[in-house]
Amino acid sequence: MPRNGPRVFGTLLLSLVMASGAYAQRLPHTVVPDHYDLTFRPDFEKDNFTGDATISVRVLVPVHRITLNALDLEFHSAKITSAGVTQEARVTLDAEKQMATLAVDRPLAAGPAEIHINFTGILNDKLRGLYLARSGGRKYAITQFEATDARRAFPSFDEPAYKATFSISLEVDRDDTAISNGRLVSDNPGPGPRMHTLTFATTPKMSSYLVAMAVGDFKCLKGAVEGTPIRVCATPDKKDLGSFALEAAEHVLQYYDQYFAIRYPFGKLDLVAAPDFEAGAMENTGCIIFRESALLIDDRHASPDAHRNVADVIAHEMAHQWFGDLVTMDWWNNIWLNEGFATWMSSKPLEAWHPEWNVGISQASATGNALDDDSLDASRPIRARHAETPDEINGLFDGIAYGKTAAVLRMLEAYEGQESFRSGVNAYLAKHAYANATPSDFWDAQTQVSKLPISQIMPTFVNQPGAPLVNVSASCRGSQEDVTLSQQRYFYDRAAFEKGTDDLWQVPVCLKWPDGKGGFGSRCELLKQKQQTFALPSCAPWVFGNAGAHGYYHSAYDRQDLHELARNAEADLTPAERIALTNDEWALVKVGKDSITDFMGLAETLRNDKTPDVTELMLGQLDDIGERLVSDSDRETYRAWVRRYLAPQAAQLGWQPAPGESVEVRRLRAAVLVTLAYTGRDPGALAEAGGLTERYLADPSSVDPAMADVAISLAAINGNAPLYNELLARAKAAKSPEQYYRCLFALTSFSDPGLLGRTLDHALTPEVRSQDFLGLIDGVIRNPAGRELGWDFVKSHWAEIQKKVSFGGPTGVIYSAGGFCDIRHEAEVKQFFSQHPVPGAARPLEQTMENIRYCIDLRSQQGPSLSAWLAGQAAGGAR
Repeated sequence: MPRNGPRVFGTLLLSLVMASGAYAQRLPHTVVPDHYDLTFRPDFEKDNFTGDATISVRVLVPVHRITLNALDLEFHSAKITSAGVTQEARVTLDAEKQMATLAVDRPLAAGPAEIHINFTGILNDKLRGLYLARSGGRKYAITQFEATDARRAFPSFDEPAYKATFSISLEVDRDDTAISNGRLVSDNPGPGPRMHTLTFATTPKMSSYLVAMAVGDFKCLKGAVEGTPIRVCATPDKKDLGSFALEAAEHVLQYYDQYFAIRYPFGKLDLVAAPDFEAGAMENTGCIIFRESALLIDDRHASPDAHRNVADVIAHEMAHQWFGDLVTMDWWNNIWLNEGFATWMSSKPLEAWHPEWNVGISQASATGNALDDDSLDASRPIRARHAETPDEINGLFDGIAYGKTAAVLRMLEAYEGQESFRSGVNAYLAKHAYANATPSDFWDAQTQVSKLPISQIMPTFVNQPGAPLVNVSASCRGSQEDVTLSQQRYFYDRAAFEKGTDDLWQVPVCLKWPDGKGGFGSRCELLKQKQQTFALPSCAPWVFGNAGAHGYYHSAYDRQDLHELARNAEADLTPAERIALTNDEWALVKVGKDSITDFMGLAETLRNDKTPDVTELMLGQLDDIGERLVSDSDRETYRAWVRRYLAPQAAQLGWQPAPGESVEVRRLRAAVLVTLAYTGRDPGALAEAGGLTERYLADPSSVDPAMADVAISLAAINGNAPLYNELLARAKAAKSPEQYYRCLFALTSFSDPGLLGRTLDHALTPEVRSQDFLGLIDGVIRNPAGRELGWDFVKSHWAEIQKKVSFGGPTGVIYSAGGFCDIRHEAEVKQFFSQHPVPGAARPLEQTMENIRYCIDLRSQQGPSLSAWLAGQAAGGAR
C-alpha cells in the first residue's frame, strides 16, 4: 500500500516487500533526465552506502512535483532548483510502485531544472542493486541493475527510454579500487584519512540499467585493440585466470569493429569477474560484469567446451555494446531487440577465430532448443504482451527472447543474404545510435536495404507465439517435381495440434534436393498461405525442407520420403541439416504423427556420425528415452541395445586421446562415454570413468579436460562416501571456477540416498553461494536416484529455499519439477505451487505442468511401440 512520508528533514525509509500483485507504474512523461552527477561512499563496516545525486532534467510542462523511481533508500534531503530558485521538496513514497514523488510549493516552469538528493542505501545480499559480495575474507560492492534495480542504488528515472549521461565518483577505502562505465580521470586522497576518491569520465547517453560500479581490491590484466584499452579484472587470487578472456575479448572487438559501421563507441572496455553474481554476465556500457565461471578459466586444465563457453559469453556481452547499449529497446516487452540480437551476433567472431569449434553447426541445435520452448501452449510471443511489474519484466529473459529471436534472425539472414542483412543491421544502428528503437525500426531498415518483404515476414514470427510445422510433400510430374508445402502451428499437445489454429506465418522455406548430376539443387520460397505448391526443375528421389537448417520451423515428410532422407542423411545432408532432421523427427514422434520406431531407425542410420553436435543431440535423445519412456521391465533390454549401439564407436575412439587429436574427436569421445556409462550402464565405461577420476584427483593435468568434465559425474553413480568427501573437499579448495563446479555439481550424481541428502543439506549452508545452491537442488531432482528425495526436500525446506534465493527467485525449482513423468507427481507439483505461489512464475509453472503432462502422454502413446521394438532388438541381438 502507498505510504506518505514527513518533510525531507526527517529520515525517510523506502522499502518494498514485493508481492505478486505489485504494479510498477510507468513514470509520468512530464520530466526527462539529461545528466546525473552521482557520488557513492560504500561502508563495509555497516554494509550500507551513502550517496549524493544531482540530476539535470528538462521539465516538459509546468509541474508542482517530479516522480522518480526509488527503492530501499533513505532520503535525507531533497531539493529542486528551477529558474534560479531552489526549493526544498516534500517526499512522498509509494513502496508498491517503487516511486518517490518530490513536491514543491511553487510550480516548476518548463525548461531546465536540477534535482539534488542525499540518500543512504543498503549493501544487500540479494545480488541486485548495489549489493555486497564476499571472497577470501574480503567484501566487495557490485552492481546489477537490469532490469529495474538501478532505483535500489540511486533515485532515478529507471526506465530504458530515459537515456542520459552519467558522471560517477566513488569514495572508497585506500586499499580498494573502483571500476565504472567511464575511464578513470582522477584519483585523489580523501575525504577521510583512509580513503581516496575515484572520478570517472562522463558516459555517453545510456539507460539507467546500464550504470555499473565495482569496488574492492580488484587486479587487472591489460590489453588493447587499435587504441581501445581492454582489461580483465578479478580478485587478486584469480587475476591470472583471465588471460584467455583477454585474448578472446581482443579477437571479438577486432571482429566487431570490422563488422559494424560504428566502431566500438565507449572508449574503454573492462570485463570484471564478480565473486557473487546472479546472471552469467551483464552488458553495462564499457564495464561488463561476469560471474567468475563465465569469465575465468585455467587455460591449461580447461576443456574445449569451457573455452568456447567463456568466449561465447564474452562475445554475447560485447555484442550488447551495440545491441542494447548503443541502441536500446523502447520498453522491456521488446527485450528481444537486445538479447536476441546479441545471441545471434555472438557466433560470428567465434567462427572466424576458432573454426574448429563448429559454432555454426551448434546453431542448428540452438534452433531446436528454441522450437522446444515454443511448442508449449504456455509459450509467449517474442514481443511480450504484458511487461509492467518487475516480476513480469524479469520473466521475459527466457528462451524466447534469446534463442527464438536469434533463430528467426538467422533464418532472415540466410533468406536475405549475409551482406544485405549486415547492411540492414548497420542502417538500423546508425539511425538509432544513443537512442531507443522499436521492432518496426529494425524490420523497416531490413526491408529498405534488401527490397524483400521483411516487414511482412518478421511480424508473423514476432507478434504471435509458437512456430509452424511445414509439411513437405513431393511428387514427380513429367520432368519436374511438384512440392506442396502446408503449414500449421506445432504443439506438443496432441489435441491442440490435431485441432489446428488460424495462425499463419510468412515462412521462408528453403528446399534442397539431388540434382541428378552429383550435386544438389536449392531454392527458397515464401510460404504465405496455409498451402502452396511450387515446381522444382527436375524430379528427385527426395526433397529436404530446410536447406542449411536455417529455418525456424519443423518439417514433416511422407513416411517413404522420410526413410529415403534418413538413408541418405549421413552422405547427403550437412551436419546442421542432420540436426534439423533429428529434431523434426522427434517432434513428430511426440505428437504421434510418426512412431518412435521411425526415430530409432534414424538413430541406427546416424550411429557412426563423426560430428560431435549431431552425436550429442542423438545421444541426448537416447538418454531421455531411457530415463523417461522405457518401462522398468524393458530397462535392461534398452541398456543392452545402447551398449551394442555404441560399442563400435567406443572401440574406434578408445578412452585415451592421441597426440594432436582434434577438438571434434575429444568431444565425441566424451559424449560416447556419457551415454555408454550412464544410459547403457556399461561396466567397462563406468570403470573407465572411475579410473579417470582417480587419475584426475591425483593429478588434474594427467586427464584430458574434456573427459574430466564427464568422468567425475559418471564415477559418482557408483561412488561411495570417501569419493564424496574427496570431491567436497576439492570443491572447497578449488583454485579455479571450473575445478570448483566440476567437483561441486558431481555431488548431485551419486546414487546413494544418504549422500544425495548430504548434498541437499550442504546446498543450504553458508558455504554454498546463493547463485549456486539452486543448481545443487536441481541436480538432485533431475537425478532419477534422487528425484523423490529432492522433491521432498523442496517441500519440507521451502521457507529456507525462499530465504536463500537471490533476485532470480525459486523459479528454477519449478522448472526442475518438469522432470516428473507420472500422474501422482503432476498433482503434487500443481498443488504445492498453488499453495506456495512464486511471484512472476505463473508462466514457468504452466510450462512445467505442460511438460509433465506431455511426458505422461508420450509414454502412454509410444511406450508399447518402444517395448515391441526393443523385444525385436533383443531377439536379433540374441541371434
